[in-house]
Amino acid sequence: MASAILPALRNTYPDARIAWLIEPVAAPLLDGHPLLDRVICWPRGHWIKLLKAGRWITLGREVSAFVGRLRAERFDAAFDLQGLLKSGIWTYLSGAPQRIGLRSSEGSQYLMTRVVESGPATRRIGAEYHRFSLELGLDVGDFSMSMPATETAMRETNELLHEHGIRAPFIVICPFTTRPQKHWFDEHWVRFAHAARRALDMPLVMLGGSNDRDHAARLQQQIPFVQTLAGKTTLPQTVALIAQARGLLGVDTGLTHLGIAQGIPTVALFGSTCPYTDTTRANATVLYESLACSPCRRRPTCGGAFTCMAQLTPDRALLALQDMMSAV
Repeated sequence: MASAILPALRNTYPDARIAWLIEPVAAPLLDGHPLLDRVICWPRGHWIKLLKAGRWITLGREVSAFVGRLRAERFDAAFDLQGLLKSGIWTYLSGAPQRIGLRSSEGSQYLMTRVVESGPATRRIGAEYHRFSLELGLDVGDFSMSMPATETAMRETNELLHEHGIRAPFIVICPFTTRPQKHWFDEHWVRFAHAARRALDMPLVMLGGSNDRDHAARLQQQIPFVQTLAGKTTLPQTVALIAQARGLLGVDTGLTHLGIAQGIPTVALFGSTCPYTDTTRANATVLYESLACSPCRRRPTCGGAFTCMAQLTPDRALLALQDMMSAV
């Protein structure tokens, strides 16, 4: 969602040199981004391994060299878009004379030269980044997420679709996320898949990460006509595949947000979390039931019933997806 700041920065400072500091796991999402001049990878995982192995001298040398290279860039400004201690430290170590933090916490506010405080509650997607950009006087435009698919990823994805016999148009489903209270029930996915097959007459493609393969396999046993590519695509390939989809249904996970970023018809299923209800797009919507206990986030009180997600029925999800697919 923070990617929406890139067009705002480039609109305001067309000649600026813009770099993004990121951990390696997410770096492929930004590699080759047309609005970025450089992607800088912070090798956090590698450093943790050195730390656990007791290789203090090697770790110290690598950290020092990395900070030196970062400061050699001579940045004029650095933005902390997480407001965490780890992001605040790197904002400070960048050496930038202007260090501006978003909703800083965990002590990171003391490492900033300016802090953008949280504004009034809003349900707009990426609201905190939108406010941050407005506070900085950036030309925000429509402030849409900027996550374009690369030509290489599009070519690789087309080959992958051909290999699995998947022809456009197709529908993407994203059933997997990190916490059980954010999941939709398997029986709901099965009912939705059968109903969507009848109503839409399009192939269904299931996406997820490598950790989701077992769950995806169990689901596919019940809906064998659904093609699963869970764990079979890189992040850039996933972006390219979603960009080519005719529609997407998913839970509160990054892949669902990518559907909105790519501008395809998207329905997001929220229950224990509600990060936004205003998608800013006519062809994307959020299904969410505000119960007395919701959003519970990481502290469910329903004893595993997950009533909020149970009330989002497959028929309702299908109708919403059909509505989004017919939206102008």
